[in-house]
Amino acid sequence: MEQTKTENMWRVWVDTRRRIVSFHEEEDCKLLEFRSREMFFRCIEQYTGLQYRYQ
Repeated sequence: MEQTKTENMWRVWVDTRRRIVSFHEEEDCKLLEFRSREMFFRCIEQYTGLQYRYQ
């Protein structure tokens, strides 16, 4: 039996004009996708350092 590997994908939508990071799809926001949990958290930490809000 063949096993298929399902990769986790972490996503955030970023609005640089309003300085918001969203964990759900938002209109007029840029989608960022990560295959690595570590890279996802590094990105979140960077936006936190820039004082972005989360929703």
